[in-house]
Amino acid sequence: MKTIYKTDNGILSPKETFEPDVWINLISPNMEELTEVAGYYEIDIADVRAALDEEESSRVQIEDGYTLILVDIPFEEIRNEQRAYTTIPLGILLVQDAIITVCSDDTVILNYFSNNRMRGFSTKKKMRFVYQILLRTANLYQALLRAIDKRRSEVEKRVGSEITEDKDLINLHELETNLVYFATSLSANKVVLDRLTRYERIQQYPEDKELLDDVIVENRQAIEMTNIYRDIIHGSRELVSTIINNRMNNIMKFLASITLVMAIPTIISGIYGMNVSGKWMPLSTVPHGFAIICIIIGVICMLALIVLRRLKML
Repeated sequence: MKTIYKTDNGILSPKETFEPDVWINLISPNMEELTEVAGYYEIDIADVRAALDEEESSRVQIEDGYTLILVDIPFEEIRNEQRAYTTIPLGILLVQDAIITVCSDDTVILNYFSNNRMRGFSTKKKMRFVYQILLRTANLYQALLRAIDKRRSEVEKRVGSEITEDKDLINLHELETNLVYFATSLSANKVVLDRLTRYERIQQYPEDKELLDDVIVENRQAIEMTNIYRDIIHGSRELVSTIINNRMNNIMKFLASITLVMAIPTIISGIYGMNVSGKWMPLSTVPHGFAIICIIIGVICMLALIVLRRLKML
């Protein structure tokens, strides 16, 4: 889908044709739209399509007549019937008379601009627009990181309770996987930001430099949050795994204790079941011998239970 926007007097409005100082937003574009934009602005179509490849790495690529900026942005998706997070490439192409964004999916970052919610947003100030996109990206990373930490806290609240399940361990592993994606993408974006600090191809205003500094600070903070939350989730996952294993060990100890106690009457009854002369068996000729043997078995079982209880086997 191709959408063209332009700001006039601070108001963002859609346009039908290519004009000077416009923003061209390509969301999951087809080949016809890619060819049209690439041909009009004389851009290599491979650079326009770069953001549609999930394996593309973040970078700044300077060509004759245009500049390609690729960054990884956070994206929310449904994975294994649960809400999960990953990263997808976002391509920003800077040409003389326009700024072009290319993404494989609709994202809240660009919607924030298309809905005219960004203060001081102008399609004429290209570098400021780029820095505002990067700032929104860093802020979204931080928001999703806080959401991940909240889900981790919900799992930890169930730790030690009877409702702790293997599913909690799987959820923590999924959250840790999300943080790995975030850490990799944020580190790659940091390289792009370092490159942009030396970018002088397009005119920048003093406010743009300050905005870039804010982006670098926010991105660094997101990296630190990712590392901290990843360590915390790793510890939480080990804790849940230990609790589940400990619970299994307690069950096995209980079953082993019950088996030991039940073996006592089995052994005694097995001895009395031997095919030998009855006169040699204790209490075989005593009145109520069967009841006495049962009482003895019960006493031995109770003593065994008391011993096992003191040994904390039950």
